[in-house]
Amino acid sequence: MRRAEPERELIRRVTPFLFPAVGVAFALGAALGGPNAGWSTAIGVAVVAVNFVGAGLSFAWAATISPMALAAVGVVGFFVRMTTILVLMIALNRLDWFSPTAFAAAVVPATAVLLMFE
Repeated sequence: MRRAEPERELIRRVTPFLFPAVGVAFALGAALGGPNAGWSTAIGVAVVAVNFVGAGLSFAWAATISPMALAAVGVVGFFVRMTTILVLMIALNRLDWFSPTAFAAAVVPATAVLLMFE
């Protein structure tokens, strides 16, 4: 029996925790800073979750091509994902209810938790 790629296996193991993590982020943000902070933290955790899945799928794809493709996806993908988070934060900052502080306060620990899980 063929074993799944490690990247897809990691996504499969993490996925059940993503929606509860967004809910916990909302509850914690709302408790500490009100509903606007709750939505901002929930969006931050959701962005990290989507980034994680996107990175895993792109690494799984690149691993089937070549080691060079895997390295390129690693370097370029990191830049694209970080730029996406920054652009999203700047775009959302135009909304009255968005809290960039709460967003960043959720993105950093959520990223750290996922990195430790990996």
